[in-house]
Amino acid sequence: MPVLFLIFRIFVFLLGLCVGSFLNCVIYRLEQKKKITGRSYCPKCKKQLKWQDLFPVFSFLFLGGKCRYCNRKISLQYPLVEVAAGILFVLILSSGDVGLPAGSPTSFLNSAFLFYIASALIIIFVYDLKHYLIPDKVLFPAIGITAIYRILDFGNLMNYFWAVIIGAGFFLAIFLISKGRWMGFGDVKLAVLMGLLLGAPNILVALFIAFFFGAIIGLILIIFKGKNLKSEIPFGPFLIVGTFLAMLWGEQIINWYTNLFLF
Repeated sequence: MPVLFLIFRIFVFLLGLCVGSFLNCVIYRLEQKKKITGRSYCPKCKKQLKWQDLFPVFSFLFLGGKCRYCNRKISLQYPLVEVAAGILFVLILSSGDVGLPAGSPTSFLNSAFLFYIASALIIIFVYDLKHYLIPDKVLFPAIGITAIYRILDFGNLMNYFWAVIIGAGFFLAIFLISKGRWMGFGDVKLAVLMGLLLGAPNILVALFIAFFFGAIIGLILIIFKGKNLKSEIPFGPFLIVGTFLAMLWGEQIINWYTNLFLF
């Protein structure tokens, strides 16, 4: 049985690599404002890629990180996104599908839903990191699908409703008070997705982690990169890191934090 589990996890990892390759295509075509459909091509020389150029990670390594046709460097974003998707898919699979029986139809649907959400969040992470902008074309469908999923799941809808109020309300207050100088409205919309996805109290875990890592990275940039308090740093990637950690290990983090102060 452990061998079968290992084989299945390898399959899920490879699936994640393939999905990650597609996510890179989506990110690039969103940047270029082009249709997602169509054959893949080199972003530098526009040469259409052949099948042997499209193996996630492996083609990058085999070609030495350079395009087969123009010999220009391929961005590290491509293998990093692919590996990140593969790892996240395996972690989602290993998380126990939120306590649902393995192999059940509900378990399968839950995993498929979380794979989709992970994919959307990866796109938002990279796009916001590069362009300081959260794409509505990715965010709004994710919000809609998550809302429908929660309704059909017949869970505690009020729990997710309050999580949305906590997350989005907090960022909306910052946005209004600062008139958009401290926080973009994209973060407010992203918090809606976080609330629907995580519920309470995991939304608090995600926010705490986001601000914790945001503060650390901000200090590092100030010290070593010459940034100042007025420098613009996208906050979406920190929110997404917090979302993933809360989604996968929220309960364990809460228990650890509680025990830290009780004993």
